[in-house]
Amino acid sequence: MQRWRALIVLGTAQFLMVLDTSVMNVSISTLVEDFDTEVTAIQAVITLYTLVMAAFMITGGKLGDAFGRRRTFTVGLIVYAVGSALTSVAPSLWVLALGWSVIEGLGATLVLPALAALVAGAYRGRDRSVAYGVIGGLAGAGIAVGPLLGGWVTTYLTWRLVFAGEVVLVVAMLCVIRWIPDAPPGPRTKLDAGGVALSAAGLALVVLGVLQSSSWGWLKPRNPPFLLLGFAPTLFVIAAGAVVLWLFCCWERRQQERGRNPLVRLSLFGVPPLRSGLTMLLCQNLVLLGLFFVIPLYLQVVQGLNAFETGVRLLPVSVAMLLSAMSGPLLGRIAAPRTVVRCGLLVLVVAAGWLIATIEPRIDNLSFGLAMAVLGLGMGLLASQLGNIVQSSVGETERSEAGGLQYTAQNLGSSLGTALIGSLLIGALVSAFTTQIEKDPKISDASRHQAGIAMEAGVSFVSTAQVRAAAERAGLPPSETDALVDSYATAQLNSLKAAVLAAAAIPLAAFPFTRRLPAERPAKEAARSAGG
Repeated sequence: MQRWRALIVLGTAQFLMVLDTSVMNVSISTLVEDFDTEVTAIQAVITLYTLVMAAFMITGGKLGDAFGRRRTFTVGLIVYAVGSALTSVAPSLWVLALGWSVIEGLGATLVLPALAALVAGAYRGRDRSVAYGVIGGLAGAGIAVGPLLGGWVTTYLTWRLVFAGEVVLVVAMLCVIRWIPDAPPGPRTKLDAGGVALSAAGLALVVLGVLQSSSWGWLKPRNPPFLLLGFAPTLFVIAAGAVVLWLFCCWERRQQERGRNPLVRLSLFGVPPLRSGLTMLLCQNLVLLGLFFVIPLYLQVVQGLNAFETGVRLLPVSVAMLLSAMSGPLLGRIAAPRTVVRCGLLVLVVAAGWLIATIEPRIDNLSFGLAMAVLGLGMGLLASQLGNIVQSSVGETERSEAGGLQYTAQNLGSSLGTALIGSLLIGALVSAFTTQIEKDPKISDASRHQAGIAMEAGVSFVSTAQVRAAAERAGLPPSETDALVDSYATAQLNSLKAAVLAAAAIPLAAFPFTRRLPAERPAKEAARSAGG
């Protein structure tokens, strides 16, 4: 049992890091009321948290190399606890943004890369595979339990208790921090400030552009803050981010040519298993967070469930993901990592297809629960392998840097998944609703015109009750109101199915990138190394 003490601390930290976002997502309406603000303001706070995480994760990994991984992990936990404490007592929106988005986000960028490297340093062989399976399972559990915990605490107590509880949990971890074996820090080198600035700016612009695509529009303007050449600024912002990231790559090559220590050694991307592992992590989180955006909308807006009831229906994902993620060592005896990852991708496609079949006006709880369990199984199969693949593909001195890349890929996937699937959902809703009202003879041209104006002003995924209330306020006759509501209800379900279908396409698109994953069973490879 003593050898697993480090995993207790590291696993708890992993669970804590992913809990926040899912808790906040089910508490949005309460936060709007508490801070007397709008939904868009709370979404901006959540977006800022993701941006901080994605933009500075590589830097956090570099600091872990320079100052020692356990020390960086400890400092990160302290920073995170300060942010949680400030968030729990936040009197205004800007204090909430400072505490949660900025301070907690910066704390997480120190904790997560060090965490990945500390797991690799604490365990070897089969034990490392077990450890990464547990870490991957707890990451999924945090995402799935967050809505349940956040929904219950927000509904019956107050969301502030979640953040107060995090402070207590961090204090407990700090008391037993020495359970984690440490490795000595590398040579102290000057931090690549230019690389930090360029990577942070480039990633922030890309994530910002994609995150805002649902409200700004991709090309045709929807609700943009400004226009560029008559188009929405979304693609221009993303392109600017891509240019800055290209400049970052040029800067890093120049740093290496001059014999200086770059923020990221671009040669790492030349390691095929690492490159493929990072691609799979990006795709895994694209699917998971994309579906975790769509599914709560179906449960809460279409089915009318509250936050706690929604969390209960997400539990099969958590349980199945935890169990299948911990099966990594067992799978390693019978199959290569590449095989397990490919099976996981195929299971995700099956799960998405099953989910599409369950999206109906009246939910079948048994079928839905089984579909969610299959989704968790697929996610767990990926989680059982990917962390180990990434860390095992590099040497000891590169593990913090690889950890930074690992969590950058995960956070980019999380951000882009929510943004892309959300944008597709809104686009499909507009298209389906327009099609429905155009072919319904019960709806007059005047009503179609009014609906068109409303869609141009900005579309949100709302309940049929809200659509009915808006139609009645507009003075539409009862027959036309009923027809509009029916058309919207049909469009709602069609758009949800289209969004899940898009999520199903991601693992299919990722399949060719598995070619460079390890094709030999870890147990066989270890036996051969021992014999040699």
